[in-house]
Amino acid sequence: MMRNGMVAIACLMTAVWTAGCRVHVDKGANGDEKRVQVDTPFGGIHVNTGQTTAADVGLPAYPGAQKVTDDDNHKSVDVRIGFGEWEMHVQVASYSTADSQDKVSEFYRKALSSYGDVIACRNQQPVGNPAETSEGLSCSDHGRPNVNVNEDGKTYGYQPQQGTLELKAGSQRHQHIVAFENPESGQTRFALVALDLPASDFGKQGKSD
Repeated sequence: MMRNGMVAIACLMTAVWTAGCRVHVDKGANGDEKRVQVDTPFGGIHVNTGQTTAADVGLPAYPGAQKVTDDDNHKSVDVRIGFGEWEMHVQVASYSTADSQDKVSEFYRKALSSYGDVIACRNQQPVGNPAETSEGLSCSDHGRPNVNVNEDGKTYGYQPQQGTLELKAGSQRHQHIVAFENPESGQTRFALVALDLPASDFGKQGKSD
């Protein structure tokens, strides 16, 4: 079950406290877990699947695109993790369209430009120029969170596939990303991603804000 991995992490932190931890799970119509909330005296983990939209991520929905709902590993998700001053927020909205990747990427290059410079990446390497945004965001995998909230092997968060195109804007700490997947059955599938990463992960290195 989705909550098991999270409960193990969160409750471990409260083992010396009699307060323990509180777990709340809301299930969907089919019995799947749509929302999981784990609260402890130190902080908590909140996971909401299937509800995140392009607007939540801060980007427009591609005209005519449909949300991906038939793939558990690529469903939309909103993950908030906070323990003391350490906080991370990952939002992913997954879509599919019959239009070509070139057409979709052109649309999102324009949309991402509202957040500053836009870079293109493949296998953590820049494709064309610029190779880095003015705020210090590059194609390296620094600050790329994979949020594993299911001990059965499902990973909710951001996991780009090998060899696929990514468009990025922002800083290392605050990123907006459009990540394309390998095409299937003539469909262009892509994920809209917003990352807000912990300030403590960057220290004084680079531009994080």
